[in-house]
Amino acid sequence: MASISRINITLALAILLLSFVCSTQARSIKRLSPQLAGRNRPLDLSAFHVPLSNGSASLPSPTPGLSLKAITLGRGTQNYTCAAGSTAAPVAIGAKADLLDVTPFLPLVSSSQAQSILNLLPSYLVSFDFGIIAKSSIPLLGKHIFDAAGVPVFDLGKKGCLRAKRIANIAAPKTACRGANGKGDGAVDWLTLTEAPGSTLLKEVYRVETAGGKAPASCGGGAARTIEVQYATQYWFFG
Repeated sequence: MASISRINITLALAILLLSFVCSTQARSIKRLSPQLAGRNRPLDLSAFHVPLSNGSASLPSPTPGLSLKAITLGRGTQNYTCAAGSTAAPVAIGAKADLLDVTPFLPLVSSSQAQSILNLLPSYLVSFDFGIIAKSSIPLLGKHIFDAAGVPVFDLGKKGCLRAKRIANIAAPKTACRGANGKGDGAVDWLTLTEAPGSTLLKEVYRVETAGGKAPASCGGGAARTIEVQYATQYWFFG
């Protein structure tokens, strides 16, 4: 890996995290120094490359001919259900997440440094509650839900809508953040999903650099219930 300036990365992380903690402070930073907010240097997405390897296995490369359309941070919950009295593993029933656009901040540093920052952010973001995020100055680009038929949907507004189906998955690295404040049952798999009928403009999405989201190993008996597990991740969209 190329040498990375710890000072630049720390500064960029501080600016990004400040925007979550206090939107007023973040707006002040932008007014005082537009360059720090990334306004003076448009982001070239072609300089970024989706992480594919967990160190021992890899997701397939994006389909030739497609180009990167958006990089987002997803923050939400992976959702599971437990039947009454069950001691089996919780059953996955979908997810919901906000899709946040941090790319306006990334031109603060080089593309290689920016990508390193991106890879760190999910482990920070998973510990922020939704109220703080909703009040932040980080742009909300879209939403991720599962529809009534169980199809994962990624709605990015003008950038397109991807109704998706999974085509590949690998385990998150063993070093991945386990959940909020570093506690939890682990990080959910990395995924490649491709378009399903009803998609517009977008063709593929990658879920990588996951933090949290994995269900406990057992329902543990008790009443029937739904379990929501906090997670954060990167979503890379191609079209």
